[in-house]
Amino acid sequence: MIDLGISKMALIGAVALIVIGPEKLPRVARTVGALLGKAQRYVADVKAEVNRSMDLDELKKMRDTVEDAARNVENSIQTSASDFEKSWTDATDAALEPEAPAYKHPNKKWRLKQGAMPHWYKARNGLRTRALSGAARVARFRPPRAH
Repeated sequence: MIDLGISKMALIGAVALIVIGPEKLPRVARTVGALLGKAQRYVADVKAEVNRSMDLDELKKMRDTVEDAARNVENSIQTSASDFEKSWTDATDAALEPEAPAYKHPNKKWRLKQGAMPHWYKARNGLRTRALSGAARVARFRPPRAH
């Protein structure tokens, strides 16, 4: 701020003592001290704000460089991935495997299926050749009546 030496301070004090008077000098000195304190705090706040803005500028520059680096990495990954996909398709196209044959329906007629056992064998051993109804099945397995 202002460069004041001891001699200049003494001269200012003597002039103030003469002009203001000894009664009002302490109150004026307090007011001047308070104003000087406010001025120093204001200067400190301005310095802090300037430092913050400089730090923000540096952080913005760092953020921009990091974002640029991230974009470069992303682009390199995308190009390498597309190159890999292209080489993979080229390799798989070169080694074509024979395709599986298409599905063909067997055209079986399950209603016309013949039994493997001959009828004379079923008749001799008492095997069923026809389906029984529910009532016939109950009658067949009903216990005999006692008279």
